[in-house]
Amino acid sequence: MRSAWTTDELKWLVIDDVKRRTPVDDAERADIDRFVADIAELDDPFSRDEGPRHVTGSGFVVGPRGIVLLHHLRFDLWVQPGGHVDPGETPWDAARREVLEETGLHVTFAGGEPHLAHVSVHDVPGGHTHYDLRYLFDGGDADPAPPVGESQDVHWFDWPDAIAIADPALGGILAALQSAAS
Repeated sequence: MRSAWTTDELKWLVIDDVKRRTPVDDAERADIDRFVADIAELDDPFSRDEGPRHVTGSGFVVGPRGIVLLHHLRFDLWVQPGGHVDPGETPWDAARREVLEETGLHVTFAGGEPHLAHVSVHDVPGGHTHYDLRYLFDGGDADPAPPVGESQDVHWFDWPDAIAIADPALGGILAALQSAAS
């Protein structure tokens, strides 16, 4: 993929990618509709400094051992790794960087290229909204090794255990990923 876009080019590229997504459930369908409508209005949807609404990137790390989840310290939930997009970064590169920073795993994009696996729009503490683009990564079978300062509760889970422990909002996508892995 191309390495540099203007903010406006990247915004419309991402919106088009989101529009092409087939949602896993009604919740994702609503989030896709909201994403497209809201992000189109923003001058720089990738900058958290521009206002309370911004795009984030996260990653579902899958492999022969199942899926990697981490215990989010602030939210007290088991979720996929992810976070804010840094200046000059694409959401998919932010997702890969965040996976490495939070898990210590050197991942590759599943299938060799970024694949948008899920879209979620959700409010977070602090009065802002994350428009989270979730990408699929191949994690191989290495053990997570989160660095100091990150949650140390990062583990591979088999699919039934992941679905049981994860944030309930992840139920639809985890079930879809489990089905695809079978």
